[in-house]
Amino acid sequence: MSLIYDSILRPLLFRMDPEHAHERARTAMKWLNNSPALCRLLASCTQLRGTEPVDLFGLKFPNRVGLAAGMDKDGEMARATAAMGFGFTEVGTVTPQMQPGNPRPRLFRYPEKEAIINRMGFNNLGADAMLKSLTKTYPKGKRRVPVGVNIGKAKTTPIEDASADYVACFRTLADQADYFTVNISSPNTQGLRQLQSRKFLRKLLSDIQSANCAHAKKLGHAPHPLLLKIAPDLSFPEIDTVLEVLLDLDYSGLIATNTTVARPEGFPRDQAGGLSGGSYLRKRSNAVINYVYKATSGRLPIIGVGGIDSPEAVGEKLDAGASLVQIYTGWIYKGPFFPCVLARALRSQDSAWI
Repeated sequence: MSLIYDSILRPLLFRMDPEHAHERARTAMKWLNNSPALCRLLASCTQLRGTEPVDLFGLKFPNRVGLAAGMDKDGEMARATAAMGFGFTEVGTVTPQMQPGNPRPRLFRYPEKEAIINRMGFNNLGADAMLKSLTKTYPKGKRRVPVGVNIGKAKTTPIEDASADYVACFRTLADQADYFTVNISSPNTQGLRQLQSRKFLRKLLSDIQSANCAHAKKLGHAPHPLLLKIAPDLSFPEIDTVLEVLLDLDYSGLIATNTTVARPEGFPRDQAGGLSGGSYLRKRSNAVINYVYKATSGRLPIIGVGGIDSPEAVGEKLDAGASLVQIYTGWIYKGPFFPCVLARALRSQDSAWI
C-alpha cells in the first residue's frame, strides 16, 4: 500500500489545491467510516494483536500512535481512522456553533521539507453536528479506540468571554468524548494564544474543570480526563506558568506541541499561519516535551506532537518523556497506513518506554 500511495495516489493528490485534496481524502474517509464491515476488516489487519494496551488517564489505548486534531474537524471519520491503525483519534477543533474559518487559500504544502503551513481558523460545523456524527457512527461504549475532543473558542467571541465557549463545547459533547483537549495554542484565531498567559489561563481552566466535575457528580462517574495543548513558541518561564496552573487544577496531561509561527530557513516569512512537520518543529517539540517531563518529574503525562516522520522520530519523543504521540502532517506525506507502520515498529521496543 505504501508503494501505491507514493507512486500513484500522492502524486495525484499533490497536483490538486491542498484544501481540495483534503476534501477528496475526507470524502473517502467518510465513505469508509460509514462502512462498518470494511472498517472491521481493515482493523483486523492494522490494529496490533496480542499486545497489552497502554493505560493512561484511566483509558486504554491499543497503541501509542494517535491522530492529532485538525484532520477530522467534525468527528465524521473516527471509526475509519481506527481502521487505519491509529491507537486513538482526536477530533476537532470544535466551536459551539458552525464557523467557516479564515478566507482561502489557507493551506500550503512544502514537499521538499515534508511540512505544511495552515491558517484554517477552526472551520467546523459546530458542537451539535459533531455530537450527532459521533453518536451515529462511532458511539462511546461501542468504539474500539478512544476518541478525544479538541475544543476551542469562536472567532467572534471576545477573549474575556472565552471560557463560555469552551464550557459550552464540553457540555454538548461530554457524553461522547473519552477525553477533552483545551486548545488555546492555535495561531490562526486572533488573540487565542493570550489564553496561555497567567492573566487568562487559571480562570479558563478552572471554569472547564468545574463543569467537568459537576457533570461527573451528576452522573456518578469519574471526571473526564482534561488535557491542555500548548504552543512550541512559549518560553520555558511561560511553560512554568502553564504547568503550575495545570497541576493546581488537577489536569490529566499536556499535549506538546501545536504548530509554530517560527519560520526556519527555507520557509516564506510572509506566509501567515502555523507550520507543522519538518525538522525544526520536531526538535522544538522534543525540547518542550523534555522540559515539561523534567519540570514535573514525570507527574504530568505528555502526548508528543510535531515533525513525526519515522519510527525514530516517535522514539525521540518517547525518550524525551512523552507517553503517547500524535501525527498529522506525517500522515499526509507518508500515506494512510503510516500509523500502522509506526505502531508495529514500536511494538518490539515498547518495553523501553514503559
